[in-house]
Amino acid sequence: MKEHLQHKIFEIISEAADGMGCECYVIGGFVRDIFLKRASKDIDVVVVGSGIELATRVAEILGKKSKLTVFKNFGTAQIKHKDLEVEFVGARKESYQRDSRKPIVEDGTLEDDQNRRDFTINALALCLNKDRFGELVDPFGGLTDLQNFVIRTPLNPDITFSDDPLRMMRGIRFSAQLGFFLEGNTFDAIARNKERISIISKERIADELNKIMLSRKPSVGFILLEKTGLLELIFPELLALKGAETKDGVGHKDNFYHTLAVLDGICQTTDNLWLRWSALLHDIGKPRTKRFDTRLGWTFHNHNFVGEKMIPEIFRRMKLPTNEKMKYVQKMVSLHMRPIVLSEDEVTDSAVRRLLFDAGDDIEDLMTLCEADITSKNPEKVKRFKSNFQLVRRKLKEIEEKDRVRNFQPPVSGLEIMQIFNLPACAIVGDIKMRIKDAILDGEIPNEYEAAKEFMMKVAPAMIDEFQKNS
Repeated sequence: MKEHLQHKIFEIISEAADGMGCECYVIGGFVRDIFLKRASKDIDVVVVGSGIELATRVAEILGKKSKLTVFKNFGTAQIKHKDLEVEFVGARKESYQRDSRKPIVEDGTLEDDQNRRDFTINALALCLNKDRFGELVDPFGGLTDLQNFVIRTPLNPDITFSDDPLRMMRGIRFSAQLGFFLEGNTFDAIARNKERISIISKERIADELNKIMLSRKPSVGFILLEKTGLLELIFPELLALKGAETKDGVGHKDNFYHTLAVLDGICQTTDNLWLRWSALLHDIGKPRTKRFDTRLGWTFHNHNFVGEKMIPEIFRRMKLPTNEKMKYVQKMVSLHMRPIVLSEDEVTDSAVRRLLFDAGDDIEDLMTLCEADITSKNPEKVKRFKSNFQLVRRKLKEIEEKDRVRNFQPPVSGLEIMQIFNLPACAIVGDIKMRIKDAILDGEIPNEYEAAKEFMMKVAPAMIDEFQKNS
């Protein structure tokens, strides 16, 4: 394993540890990723002794090229050196109280430290001391588990998950990220201990969900969350999509698995986390809008608008950001039906202008979402939809080049309307602006100042008279 420890930083840590007479090991994700042939810039070093003292000595050797940060309360220290982050911690053993995931910590041996690790594949350690440099310490068969694509806890999984329930989310996240399987006892223990997730902060859960979302195939994570019973506790709105129903011989698809297919599909074309969230939430309003009509069968009328309104409450409860990122997801969910309707009907210039105006700079993301939403098992239907989407894309490009309506503002300002017609700031000013905007989007007039002003001079007087009569 010595060939994987060629970086100068390991030589320096080795010299410093030997000089201080302490055992030290690189452990955890960095070692795991060596065997997975994945690059890693985050290095965890465990010291049988004081991690802070070793980090301080290493920082002295590195000099000004490094930045040392000490976390005395946690007994850890971090060195940032060029593009590396090295975390130093003293070997420790932990015990837990039932109502907290914060452990009672005591100094321990390397064995104690490996015992407290979440999974066998994260308990692998490589010795950094000169006489054993590069020697692998693998007490739980983590290397075999890596070779067999298995996620398993080092000790009793019920104790592991009860002590720190976040490990349940981490196990599922690793399964999604690495394409590994949860070993049977480990899976069953998550299901048995699912209620323990209640002591984990919403922020920690959201962080793990985001990591699942950013994996190559997030559906793996969400199916495991559902099968272990965790999904019902952390994301009931998503679970509500599950199930297909048949009435009078008419059925509808399982919207949970459809949603996951859309999510996996969009992950092939984008790393944008919030576009991926849009895919996960695009049909979230369907359970609340589901109806059976004897003529039409199953309907989900306005599920996009209902879903848009559900998102703020979901984001608040799950401690996701309630800023522009949330508004972006709302916009995607609200508009996701529009390009599909356009692709089914004859594409009018007016409808394309309105879509461009409403989507603005997010039009490409919206089209990416809508194309991922085509999940039919009928290849002819998929081919037809994708062909129609190319027509919509072409029309979007033509209209944008000709009319420049993306994010446009009516050419005549509200201030100018007030000055020309001697109006105070009032509702009719906004109504006149809206009438000009609609005329441009409907193709009545071009998106130009002179045309807009001439149109305003024709329609505004009658609108003002009507407004004043009713005031």
